[in-house]
Amino acid sequence: MHDPNNTERRLLIRAELARVDGVDPGAGEAASQPMPKHRKMAASPLRFLRGSAQLYYADLASGVLALPAALLERVPVTRVMGDCHASNFGFLTEEGSHGDSVVFCPNDYDDACLGHAAWDLARCITSLVLAADYCAGVLDGRYDADDVDAPDRLTAATAKDARKAGHALLAAYRRTCLEGVNDPERRDSAMTHFSSGHVLRKPWKKARRRRAGGRDFATKSTLAKEVEVRDGRPRFRDRPQRFSTLEPARADQVRAAFRPYVDDAVLDLVRRLGAGTGSVDLDRFYLLVGPEDSAGDADLPLCHVVEVKQQRLSGPLHHFPGLRPENRLAPAHLTVDCQRRMQRSPDMVLDEAVWEDKHWLVRSRHHARVGIDPEDIALAKKKPGKGLAQYAAACGEALALAHARGDRRSTRFEAAAAAVLAEEGDALLDAAVAYAEQVIADWGLLRAMLPD
Repeated sequence: MHDPNNTERRLLIRAELARVDGVDPGAGEAASQPMPKHRKMAASPLRFLRGSAQLYYADLASGVLALPAALLERVPVTRVMGDCHASNFGFLTEEGSHGDSVVFCPNDYDDACLGHAAWDLARCITSLVLAADYCAGVLDGRYDADDVDAPDRLTAATAKDARKAGHALLAAYRRTCLEGVNDPERRDSAMTHFSSGHVLRKPWKKARRRRAGGRDFATKSTLAKEVEVRDGRPRFRDRPQRFSTLEPARADQVRAAFRPYVDDAVLDLVRRLGAGTGSVDLDRFYLLVGPEDSAGDADLPLCHVVEVKQQRLSGPLHHFPGLRPENRLAPAHLTVDCQRRMQRSPDMVLDEAVWEDKHWLVRSRHHARVGIDPEDIALAKKKPGKGLAQYAAACGEALALAHARGDRRSTRFEAAAAAVLAEEGDALLDAAVAYAEQVIADWGLLRAMLPD
């Protein structure tokens, strides 16, 4: 029966957000003081998608989002991102802060697990549609964006452009799979160069300048932005909106718990505030790691930042608990396992720990990490659709390589994925594009739950 007031949908959104976040966005006192994550999600449908992976998988399980059966039945299960969207790709250095080879690849594995490749593909396409919607909304005043310069000189990608971008993503994904069938060593390649005219040329060059030894390492790298030398010693900067200091006793506890997982002394540590959207409410610490006798600017290249982040159950697994036995690994263990398989050269500092009855992920904060915002790919002075399609194709290639690395013994995955996408690619595209309208409606329901 049609529900004109969307009562059932509203209750589902409340239940799924409360289950993961611990706060019901539409319940009494909580609604008068919404948690920061829900306030972030209310900013735009794209932000809503980024913070509600659990709702996406609830919709897959219930059939609200129906993907082509052949993609689920004929393509082998592999390691997937789980929270795949356009902003979860970017540039980083292989081997974390220990390397200097800059690659474009997935950069978030918090919800990674054994799953269906079609989950990642559909979610990424939906995010491309919502990225175009967001950029159009920035220009017409529906959404806020503080960092868009001269919006009156820009145009936004259209819904038609977003659909073409989704097609470009699937075409690049399928082409990469076919190349892997013909040459199994293809899965050991990476995206390390972008030519003039490509939308990713500028961020690629920015990342290269920020790596260790790069021109901007001392001013623009992750380390330079987070750390300064005070009284002759490296320390985290005073950034009240980003970091909070710990009481000495608590700092000692954190240092003692995680020192065995890093490769040098813990010179300083802080609590990280307000990071991300999907995990904004989870506790996390930043450790400044370097030689015990680090004495100033000359020793900064020997230092790096390590993130210690609380982990919870991967987004897909509540609704798909029995898909594969590997998914029964502890949350941080599963994340580490997937990241090590899906990246060509994963972080040298990448581990999992259990502390205070919680699971924690320990990982490097890359010196040269450069993320991609929707404004970077769907806003331009002219032809924004071209840039969005280029970016989507890059995501498709990077995702195919990450998925293919789940099985290094054969090319069965690549062969099946390429064959089935040739048959069902258009149906997958249609389903993902249509689902964007559901996300926009859900965003409206969340906004109605929260106070102005």
